[in-house]
Amino acid sequence: MMSLNLRTIAVRLAAAAALAMQMSAAHCEEASVTIDNFTFEPAQLTVKAGTTVTWTNRDDIPHTVVSAGQFRSKALDTDDKYSFTFTSAGDYKYFCSLHPHMVGMIKVE
Repeated sequence: MMSLNLRTIAVRLAAAAALAMQMSAAHCEEASVTIDNFTFEPAQLTVKAGTTVTWTNRDDIPHTVVSAGQFRSKALDTDDKYSFTFTSAGDYKYFCSLHPHMVGMIKVE
């Protein structure tokens, strides 16, 4: 009888954990940065851990999004997008490897 109650509790806990994981996945945030006129807009963005940031190139020439040791996009043509999910808090400086004067910062809380 005791093992049946423990098994019931374990099943309920597992179901609750699965539901909680689904709910937290559904609440992931998204943010965007536009690349236009050789700038990242906004140049600095503050997001919560778990947020996916998507960069969209609106310029007529290719650009990249690079944060040394963290992430690196391919060359993005006009209207191409690149996304990265920030899982850890910190400051992520990034730049365009084709035009190094183009810089930005993602602050993750």
